[in-house]
This record gives sequence, structure tokens and C-alpha cells, in this order.
Amino acid sequence: MVVGQSGLGKSTFINSLFLAEINDPQAKAQFIPSTVKIESKTVCLIENDVRLNVTFVDTPGFGDAVDNSNCWEPIIKYIDDKYADYLAEETKIERPSLIEDHRAHLCLYFIAPTGHGLKPLDLEFMKALQDRVNIVPVIAKADTLTSQELARFKKNIIHDLEANQIKLYAFPEPENLSSNDTKDGTKLVDHRNRIPFAVIGSNLLKDAHGRKVRVREYAWGTVEVENMAHNDFIALRDIIIRSNLIDLIDVTKNVHYENFRIRQMCKMPKGSLDRDPFTQLEQERRTCEKEAEEVRQTKEKIFAEKVAAREHKLAERSRQLDEKEKENRRILDEKRQVIDKLMTENAELRRSTGIFDSGSSIGRASPPEKSKKKGLFNRI
Repeated sequence: MVVGQSGLGKSTFINSLFLAEINDPQAKAQFIPSTVKIESKTVCLIENDVRLNVTFVDTPGFGDAVDNSNCWEPIIKYIDDKYADYLAEETKIERPSLIEDHRAHLCLYFIAPTGHGLKPLDLEFMKALQDRVNIVPVIAKADTLTSQELARFKKNIIHDLEANQIKLYAFPEPENLSSNDTKDGTKLVDHRNRIPFAVIGSNLLKDAHGRKVRVREYAWGTVEVENMAHNDFIALRDIIIRSNLIDLIDVTKNVHYENFRIRQMCKMPKGSLDRDPFTQLEQERRTCEKEAEEVRQTKEKIFAEKVAAREHKLAERSRQLDEKEKENRRILDEKRQVIDKLMTENAELRRSTGIFDSGSSIGRASPPEKSKKKGLFNRI
């Protein structure tokens, strides 16, 4: 987790840490927008067939408001929520064999490069975090200070931390490490004398020494992020990833997480700790059954609403078809009445002109009269 005031390059540092655009993999520009909420992203690091899942938590900057009291509460809530999630999984009767760990094992606290000392807000902030997470102080934008200014600034920071009894992460002694040699034969160097670490972050990639490195270019020269002569970036990366990764996890588990469990137990009602496992299992079963019943009722309600809407739609469609059928029948009846009326008039006209059935010999007209009457019908 990276914590600090606004504009100290926390998001840029996360990108620089593993030479990757973790915050925005598609972004090619050097500008990164300000973080406005707590954001966590998990990436998988692969090196020599070793896979490591690392979650980076970027927090919004603070210190810009007129009243900055208790501005650390959202970060404390985030840390405690992750502890609570782990505790909930751990205390289940039927818990998984491997609990996914989302607890914050390290907090890099970014300090503004003022060159004087820690601000009162920094001191209060670290006091609020020191019992919940491993804190490592980091001086941001170290290229704004000269070597002499930086050395004096580090001494002032150490003095302020000791005067206010702020507990930082205690790096183990080199002799207490399991091995000072890595698999590639290189030595693990003790970088504790560089605390607080002065770092530089950059998103600008440039070819140097046959590989891509992140740099900052100025009119007076170029600052390399991964150059120990320019800043402590490599020392910080090695001390938290290369040599103390397991120790950070162990300290979080055995110290900070246990402190959280104690605080939670103190908040629990009296007598709740005396429940036997079978009672707890029965309560968990009832809770699961209640949740399942609520889900079932919700689904049944949604199903009934959809069925009712479908039936209403079908009834409306049936009504429309009945009305259309009635209208067609009415039009058909009207046309049938018109045809019947015409047929009646035709029959009356035949009778009035003396035309009878062709099978009768009585009243049969002579051929001339027949042609004359036929012309009369045609005119009619």
C-alpha cells in the first residue's frame, strides 16, 4: 500500500517498481491522473519460473483540505476490512484449507521533500497506522534535493520519528536472514542505513546499457530511477521484495493481525466467546438456510412478476384480436345485407318485366321481343 499527500508520485512509483504500467497498461503518455479513491490491482510476477501474486493498493492523496483531521480513517477502514474478511473465513467451521490473503503487509508512507522534517500531519497519520500495518517511510521526488540536503533531511526525519515514538517496520538483522546468497550467486546487501528511502519515479522509458530503464530528463542531465548513485529505488525494491518479503508477511500475521483479533474480541458481547463449536455450527447453518430462503423468495417473486406481465400481455393481445374479429364480422354482415338487397331488387325487377323461368312455355316472348328486353336489362 502506498500512502501520502497529493502530488508525491505514488501511482508513478507503483509503475516504476516493476517496470510496468500497472495503473494503466494501455497508457503511453507520461501523465497519470490523480487517484480519487482507494484502488487495488493484483498482478502476477514471474521470474525464473517463480510466480508471485502482488496486490498494489493506491490511496488518494490527503492534506489539501482546510481541516485534515481524521483524514486517515478511510485507509484504516480499508486495512481493518481486509483483516475482518480474513477473520471471517478463518473462524468458519467449514473453512477452506487455503484462505486467500488480501491483508496489507506493507505501507510505503511517502514524505514530501521539504528538506526540513516531518509535518504534524505526517506524524499523526503514522501514529494511526503503526499498530495496523508495517510502515516504511519513503522520501518522494528525491531529485529535488541535493546530496547534502537529502542527508540532512533523512537525519531530521529519523529524529522526528524517534521523538514521537513512531514504530516503523523493523528490518531483520543480516545475520538473522536465512541466507545472504541468492540463487544467482549475488549477495544480499544490508540497505537499512538508507532509511528513509529517497526514491524517484518515472514512466519515461529509455534504452540504457542495453536495456530499458525509467529516467527523468532535465536540462542539466538525466536521472535514472534504477541507479543507486541517483536514489534509493533499487535498495527499497530489494529490501521489500528480495530479502524481506516473507518477514513482512509473518510480522503482519503474528503482530498486526493478532492485534486486530484482540480488538475484535474486546468488542464481542459477553458470553459469545463461550459458545461451543456445535452451537456455532448450528447458527451458521441457520444463517445459511435463512439466506437461501430469502434468495428463493426473491426469485419466486421475480418469476411471479414476469409471469403476470406475460399473462397481461397475452390477455391484451387476445382482446385486440377479439375486437378485430368483431369488426370484420360487422363489415362482412353489412356486405352480405347489401348483396341480399341487390338480389331482392333484381328478383323484383325480373317479375315486373314479365321474365319467367326458361322452362315454362307460358308467356314466352318472341325472339324480337326477347332481344329488346335483353337490351333493357343491359341498360339497367
